[in-house]
Amino acid sequence: MFEQAWMRVSATVPLEPEVLVDDGTVYATLSYKPIGVVGAIGPWNWPMLISIWQIAPSLRMDNTVVLKPSENTTLSVLALCHVLDQVLPAGVLTVVAGDREVGAAMPGHPGIDKIMFTGSVATGRRIAEGASGTLKRLTLELGGNDAGIVLEDAFGDDEEANDAVAEGIFWGAFINTGQTCAALKRLYVPDAIYDTVCQALVRVARRMPMGVGLAEENVLGPLQNRNQFDVVDRLVEAAKASGADVLIGGDPDREAAGFFYPTTLIADIDPDDPLVVEEQFGPALPIIRYTDLDQAIAQANSLDVGLGASVWSSDKAAARAVAERIEAGTVWINAHGAIDPRVPFGGIKSSGYGVEGLKHVAVPHVING
Repeated sequence: MFEQAWMRVSATVPLEPEVLVDDGTVYATLSYKPIGVVGAIGPWNWPMLISIWQIAPSLRMDNTVVLKPSENTTLSVLALCHVLDQVLPAGVLTVVAGDREVGAAMPGHPGIDKIMFTGSVATGRRIAEGASGTLKRLTLELGGNDAGIVLEDAFGDDEEANDAVAEGIFWGAFINTGQTCAALKRLYVPDAIYDTVCQALVRVARRMPMGVGLAEENVLGPLQNRNQFDVVDRLVEAAKASGADVLIGGDPDREAAGFFYPTTLIADIDPDDPLVVEEQFGPALPIIRYTDLDQAIAQANSLDVGLGASVWSSDKAAARAVAERIEAGTVWINAHGAIDPRVPFGGIKSSGYGVEGLKHVAVPHVING
């Protein structure tokens, strides 16, 4: 469904030449030309959707695409591209499956004009180094550790209303079992409503069953691989050892089949705890108490990542004022992680550079005169 919508919107958004200056003397226009061959390197966490994010705008802007799927999720991407190739001319979309050596060869390849990559900061650095010899264009969407800041007016005395806000926060954090670069990964909550927020999040979490995806009632699934399970397990165990309060979860069955880590909410945790400052990329959300909004903003900005963030408030003007102070590529208001092909998306700091979007898989072309 998401893949179809992304293709449809990318295909129908109008892109007319933009008049930059028309003062009677100078007439300057800006349009966008194909960049050539786009090399797309995808991750394992959203293999088909992120592949579409890379393919759809590239094709719309009249490029061809060479796609390298993650070695952990190759089959789903091969199936997706097989479907697309039923209607695309031969050679427009090429899938090159393989291990990391295949991906490593793409940034320096002289036949590729742009690299789009979604993945870890460490791999992004290597891609930037590999592309430096050809000066090819890059879009690097790298790791994040997105902060959410709750303002005091976001929760009140109405339990049903509180649960509605808490459900938005929950899915901002736990969509795809937390395996999303732009998931909400640390939540800052004012002391005045701290207990209210924690209680609402626990109520929501208890209504979200986890299990095998073939069972219709399950809305959360496993982690994709053992390594990611171990990362989440390590960080939660460290938080527990530090004295943080586990509100729900934190007790995985390590002998069970699959990599199911239970939905975990951890309260009264130190702002410098590893679960807060490292990207857990899984279903464990630390909830940090604050008494001073300036301090919460400073803590949100303290890490060397800046992909997304969110502010939660019943006063949108107040929320936007806080959002202006947050160092992130995108700051959502009363939502977290929503992506739209009409809206550029990308990170700052170590979360990468360049943005997703139609104009960014093309070459700007100015005619002045």
